[in-house]
Amino acid sequence: MSRIGIIGGTGLTKIRQLEIIKRQVVHTPYGEPSGFFTWGQLFGHEIIFLARHGYSHHLPPHKVNYRANIWAMQDLGVERVIAFNAVGGITEEMQPETIVIPHQIIDYTHGRDHTFFEGENSSGVTHIDFTEPYCAQTREALIKAAEKAGVKIVSKAVYAATQGPRLETAAEIDKLEKDGCSIVGMTGMPEAALAKEKGLSYAACAIVANRAAGRGDGEITVEMIEAHLKNGIVSAAKLLEAVMPKLL
Repeated sequence: MSRIGIIGGTGLTKIRQLEIIKRQVVHTPYGEPSGFFTWGQLFGHEIIFLARHGYSHHLPPHKVNYRANIWAMQDLGVERVIAFNAVGGITEEMQPETIVIPHQIIDYTHGRDHTFFEGENSSGVTHIDFTEPYCAQTREALIKAAEKAGVKIVSKAVYAATQGPRLETAAEIDKLEKDGCSIVGMTGMPEAALAKEKGLSYAACAIVANRAAGRGDGEITVEMIEAHLKNGIVSAAKLLEAVMPKLL
């Protein structure tokens, strides 16, 4: 049986349906994770949950200790990870509250600790194959579960991982679209690559919180993002309920 880990992003610092069993603090060779790990039963299945930005949502994207988070997940016996990300919609298809299962990612971040294969904790230079950044089996499980649950999703997208914490300029979004990106967020990397280095079956479930800069009407506000995420998370919960049996 695969132990399932769920990483919650902006708007998902807790899962309302999770029956909490215990909370566990984990110390890692890479420093402290974003917070304690919550063990619980979700729709009858055991999971381990972590809020990526901390449970009080105090860690900006470039300050998240992605290495510690992923190392701890593996150390706790997690084999399969579903990571939730709040994103902006670049292409017309990516409207607010849309659930997206990305299949590719482009990394525009910089200065983040992005690999386990360096320093005294490394066994030497190692190059992972990152042709397919997300686990095909986990992605397929999410897509089929969405069909079963009647949750409308977009099943393919290229995720642009930007540095943050500021949102992008309209010109930057134009460039990202020319690069082939359809959604934009700040937490997709190096998390996906680190999970691949640790051999975890990792897939992302993105919730479109707003139209990206220059794609919507007017200013992007926190209130707008929060409202769209609140509705999107309702759909995400239905998807989680349907996918849990498919991941075991």
